[in-house]
Amino acid sequence: MLLLLQYTLIFSSVLMLVALGGCYSEHSGVINLGLEGIMVIGALGGALVMRFLPSGTPGILVVLLTIGGAVLFGVAYSALLAVACINFKADQTIVGTALNILGTALATVLVKAINMHINPDDVSSTIQYVTPKQSFIAYIGSFQFNWFMVIAILALVVAYVVLYKTKFGLRMMACGEHPQAAASVGINVYKMRWSGVLISGIFGSLGGICYILAGVSEWKFENGVAGFGFLALAVMIFGQWKPTRIALAALLFGMFRALSNVYIGIDFLAALNIPSTVYNMFPYIISLIVLAFTSKNSKAPKAEGIPYDPGQR
Repeated sequence: MLLLLQYTLIFSSVLMLVALGGCYSEHSGVINLGLEGIMVIGALGGALVMRFLPSGTPGILVVLLTIGGAVLFGVAYSALLAVACINFKADQTIVGTALNILGTALATVLVKAINMHINPDDVSSTIQYVTPKQSFIAYIGSFQFNWFMVIAILALVVAYVVLYKTKFGLRMMACGEHPQAAASVGINVYKMRWSGVLISGIFGSLGGICYILAGVSEWKFENGVAGFGFLALAVMIFGQWKPTRIALAALLFGMFRALSNVYIGIDFLAALNIPSTVYNMFPYIISLIVLAFTSKNSKAPKAEGIPYDPGQR
């Protein structure tokens, strides 16, 4: 059961970070379906930093540089969504879907090119980062503690304070509810929406690097992030775009995802002889069921997905 708790907290941290990122974007009025692609690109940035850091780099520096690399890549990639959807008023659903497809393909090609440059016989899409990964892990007794758990909790607190207790957050949410009314009192809607999308890039990239550090010492980028970006969207919707509810939803979905990693160690689950693929499907099945029963009562920002038109009233 301790192992189940450990993996639940790890996967919940991933989902919480990415869902909170989507929450910022959608509260500003932009639907960010590209979270999956942002996770992959953020993971690429962090993995590249870990791969090329010299041996003997202090642990705290490894953590900071890895997070910095992930955020830099994720923000740059999310800027593509902002340019297309905010400045050029492109369809947000199509652009987000394109970013998801492009993210995995781009990361795979770049990693293969880097590996071939280092070793012409290596055409894999894998980056190894065994030693730097240990900088993110500490042990409390037999419990494996990952520092991204702390980052996720801090992100939750920051999201709550920023969205509900600051002028910046209230203005951002106004742009997602009625941008024309917000503009009439002097709020720059374009600036607020850009801010929401870029913040979603920060949180999405952190979720991406957390995901690939959760339980592996190397990662094949053609595998992407196994649909965690879409699962985070389900968490955000189930959480009604509210940080505290998102945290609870992330714990629920994270627990179901963790079962596929630890069910063998739980006697009554192992005795059922259910294939591991069924456990892997659990969080996605649960997301479909939950959304089917809660979508009618969802309270999404009214102007999300609608390009801002200054002339509209």
